[in-house]
Amino acid sequence: MRQWFDSEMGMDEQDSEKKVEIVLKTIGPARPSRLLLPSSIKVRDLRRLVAGNVNLPIEKLSLILRGCALCDMKNGDDLSVQLNDEDCLIVAVKPKPPVKDEYDNDDDDEDLKFRLPHSSSRWKKRLYSFLHDNLKLPDIVLMVIFTLSLKAWLLITLWFILAPVAHRWDLGPLYILATGFCLILFNLGKRQVGDISAYSIFNEDFRELPGTLNADRFDRDIRAGQF
Repeated sequence: MRQWFDSEMGMDEQDSEKKVEIVLKTIGPARPSRLLLPSSIKVRDLRRLVAGNVNLPIEKLSLILRGCALCDMKNGDDLSVQLNDEDCLIVAVKPKPPVKDEYDNDDDDEDLKFRLPHSSSRWKKRLYSFLHDNLKLPDIVLMVIFTLSLKAWLLITLWFILAPVAHRWDLGPLYILATGFCLILFNLGKRQVGDISAYSIFNEDFRELPGTLNADRFDRDIRAGQF
């Protein structure tokens, strides 16, 4: 039994250390070359070895294997790839972006795209990948889902639970009006010490903001001959 176990372990080590020879085809006038690599390798290490072999900048290198572009990471985890003998790896260099003029609106489009922060937890990254890649949800929906806090989602769920109860008791309009007033009251915010409201009636001694235009100011300007 022990000999069988040792032989199986030896076979696994040989499989992990198995070398394969792949063909590198660089887009451009360069000739195809060959590279000896482990059969199982991380994409990050593969990109580094290919960049050193073809003398190209690693940050602009794009690798294509079996019709799919290889990514280094997904959801914060390093990705690996299984290589076979005579696999053809296409190597391309990302071109420089075109010069943008002052009327280009691509920056505005980029601002509308939702990007999950790098500091997000792993389960959030997996959920974002599922919603974005599999369900193809638009960015505005993803923005709403990930920007609302857990407390906000609990309140939204509670609102939908109580809505049928209000409808059953014929309190639907009052329920909606109460919801609107609650939204206004809870989003008023709090003034810090020393802050002045734009409405003088809420300030001490009815103090106005500098530059406020009212009847008294208009009258003073006329009497002073500024009009």
